[in-house]
Amino acid sequence: MKHNSIIAYEGLPFIIFSLILTILAAFFGVVWLAVLLAAITVFIICFFRNPERYFLDDAKMIICPADGKVIRIEEVDVGGTITGRFKKISIFMNVFNVHVNRSPYNGKVETIAYHEGKFLSANLDKASAENERNEIMIRTEDGRMLWVVQIAGLIARRIVCWTHEGARIEKGERFGLIRFGSRVEVFLPSDSRIVVHLGDKVKAGQTMIGYLS
Repeated sequence: MKHNSIIAYEGLPFIIFSLILTILAAFFGVVWLAVLLAAITVFIICFFRNPERYFLDDAKMIICPADGKVIRIEEVDVGGTITGRFKKISIFMNVFNVHVNRSPYNGKVETIAYHEGKFLSANLDKASAENERNEIMIRTEDGRMLWVVQIAGLIARRIVCWTHEGARIEKGERFGLIRFGSRVEVFLPSDSRIVVHLGDKVKAGQTMIGYLS
């Protein structure tokens, strides 16, 4: 199933439900409630927007997987599903950002690992380890590993992943979304060159965040 509609499919139940409530409030003449529900409906539509994104490709270029703000850049030692030293970029998505996530690089989806957890505010460092999260490992054609983690936030209650283990994924391809505020982290090989900075505003499938060596 393609996921290139202007509104993400997962948002339709919320939009329809909110729209029905708005119509009912207007029908019964509760004007203030109808106006409030109409505003909520518009917000939900905006939240689930799914715009096209374009970038000028380069063989080694890494594309941002999420809209939002870069809140952390660091080198970390990782143990667990995969092990090793990586450069980690953390991106915080507020409720006004586009929440559709995209692949940072071409490759094969090696592993997908879902972890239940808490729903702490996604801008907290401990959210990386304690919140509900979904880890997607991508192996490049030359055998290197990139790791993208979708992390639920304070309001987010559901992580959606559209890809599967063994799938071929292309740079900039949509692979999932997180509902209502969240965080995405991307782990790159330790010899990668990072070109974004703390505080940068970035866009999924458009902003360049680094280069593989």
